[in-house]
Amino acid sequence: MRTTSRIELDKSAVESNINFLREQFGKDVRISSVVKSNAYGHGFEQFVPILKDLGLDHFSVFSTDEALEVYKVTGAQADICVMGFVPDEDMEWVVRNGIEFYVFEIDRLLEAMAVAGKLKTKAKIHLEVETGMNRTGLQRNHLKQAVKYLKNHAGLFEIKGLCTHYAGAESIANYVRVHRQIRAFNSIVRSLRRQGIYPDYCHTACSAAAMIYPKTRMDMVRIGIMQYGFWPGKETLLDYLHKNNLRTDPLKRVITWKSDIMSIKDVREGEFVSYGMSYLAQENKRIAIIPVGYYHGYTRSLSNQGRVLINGQVAQVIGLVNMNMLIADITLIPGATIGDEVILIGSHGDVTISVASFGEFSDQLNYELLTRLPSNIERHVIN
Repeated sequence: MRTTSRIELDKSAVESNINFLREQFGKDVRISSVVKSNAYGHGFEQFVPILKDLGLDHFSVFSTDEALEVYKVTGAQADICVMGFVPDEDMEWVVRNGIEFYVFEIDRLLEAMAVAGKLKTKAKIHLEVETGMNRTGLQRNHLKQAVKYLKNHAGLFEIKGLCTHYAGAESIANYVRVHRQIRAFNSIVRSLRRQGIYPDYCHTACSAAAMIYPKTRMDMVRIGIMQYGFWPGKETLLDYLHKNNLRTDPLKRVITWKSDIMSIKDVREGEFVSYGMSYLAQENKRIAIIPVGYYHGYTRSLSNQGRVLINGQVAQVIGLVNMNMLIADITLIPGATIGDEVILIGSHGDVTISVASFGEFSDQLNYELLTRLPSNIERHVIN
């Protein structure tokens, strides 16, 4: 059955973004593609194969269920790393299939040790250390304990990585704080090497850190939002443009979100539109009803504020966004008819409805809006 809206992924845009990132980081820095949260709403099944075709072979997810979805696409032909929690009941599947995972609590190390011993294979781990984020990460005393276990049971572990996550890397205002975290991480690297611990990769940089603080790139970078054509924030983009004396954004948006007009009607001056009394027609109006609402990821806070594109023209969303429908004012688009395509995110000619515009109207981050797009919306790759 056809869904009420559809998402198109531009393969050429992905290729352009990956080429740009490779150019920035150089051939000696491995890119781990962060595809958690259904590839930031773009879809595991559709997005991961595009990256695989472009030669990317390391994918970072948050949870074991996401690791399974990516594994269905890549099999053993790529490295998959779980950055979040691995529950006891999933540890055997993880270790058996060579799935990498972060260790930020001693109990995960002990569980991995038990399972690896049972399976007579090595658990592939990344030691995540605390440097200032105060989220997940082994603190110094726990790291010391972890090293003791690793040295005493070296045959059960393959130390794929040593990592951290920087707090505040998206803002130049946090320059001192970020450099303090970099120094803390480098101190840990030196300490572990003195103890004979040599991870395959040291990786600390997300998209923002990798662009603003080149020293954080190390052996591998974890790139999420930028591969989809978005910057972590305006400051990151402005910093790049300033440093390179450029004026235009080099990234290309991958996603277009579309629906169709399902009904059209005329509303007389003085009548209210949709639930409640949030929109009163000040003049005679022609409106289009579109089968997308907050259930589908079109946030209710865009009521009376959102914009859509119909026949290349901007139409304002009026009235409250419903669970399954929204209403657009097409008074100034006289040619609009039932079945016409509606662009919720994307472009028609020179006119664009950007994800950023949603953020400006609804106080949402790019990340939040994208990852809230339901997985059951049809997704198609276009060349």
